[in-house]
Amino acid sequence: MPTYCYSVPDGITVERDFKMGEAPPSIVLDDGLVAERDLRAEHLPRNASHPGWPLECIGSGVNAAQAGELRKFFKDSKFDCEVSMDGNPIYRDPQHRKRALKLRGFFDKASYC
Repeated sequence: MPTYCYSVPDGITVERDFKMGEAPPSIVLDDGLVAERDLRAEHLPRNASHPGWPLECIGSGVNAAQAGELRKFFKDSKFDCEVSMDGNPIYRDPQHRKRALKLRGFFDKASYC
């Protein structure tokens, strides 16, 4: 599910997940403030200090039955990378993701890295 950003006038920005195309133009926060969708914040480049990291990557994951094999591959390669129970690698930051993909022979042509 995509993550959408919402901001209030005092500068607080929160992220919420909605199905694609179903994000409302504004949301009401727990304290009663109305936050408007912030397209600018959604298009800022992500980095390790930005929410969203660590990232569980479904696209470079394997079947849950192969999760142990992927863990063993990373361990044998002396590369520190967690793998979820579902078989998805968990990347700590963009550089970690890039190194892990390269190690496995993957290349993400649409990547921001």
